[in-house]
Amino acid sequence: MMERVCVGAIAGAFGVQGEVRLKSFTSDPSAIADYAPLTTEDGSRSFEVTISREIKQGFAARLSGVLTKEQADELRGTRLFALRDRLPSLPDDEYYHTDLIGLTVVDTGGATLGTVRAVHNHGADDLLELAMPGQSKTVLLPFTQAAVPTVDLAAGRLIADPPEGLIE
Repeated sequence: MMERVCVGAIAGAFGVQGEVRLKSFTSDPSAIADYAPLTTEDGSRSFEVTISREIKQGFAARLSGVLTKEQADELRGTRLFALRDRLPSLPDDEYYHTDLIGLTVVDTGGATLGTVRAVHNHGADDLLELAMPGQSKTVLLPFTQAAVPTVDLAAGRLIADPPEGLIE
């Protein structure tokens, strides 16, 4: 498990006073400021976050040390990370996406199906993008109790029972 978790990204400047457009990747989007200080991926910069207001596709926010539109524009595309211990604990049947990425996926018979490459959510259930061994294609596996009955983070694997015909 990673020590830091990506919780948001800066989409650019908002206005001319140094505010940024902030996209939140947290389950309660407005809670992103509660996890501060947020750092850049390489850890070289750290920010306190104050949300000014909700805007289309995110928030207008102030980041400590960002005072001008130019400074805000320079941060466009920057992903923001929080320390894992600042995040809330999850129930037993919920997982942070970052913990699932890289896990080996095996079928109920123990045969390796692939590795979790990414987790997607387009409004319904989560989908696990599996990188198939020896293939360049990927497969999207529904992340439901029926399709993935067992998640074993300690062993670094998922046991899957994919819908018939999904994986050939």
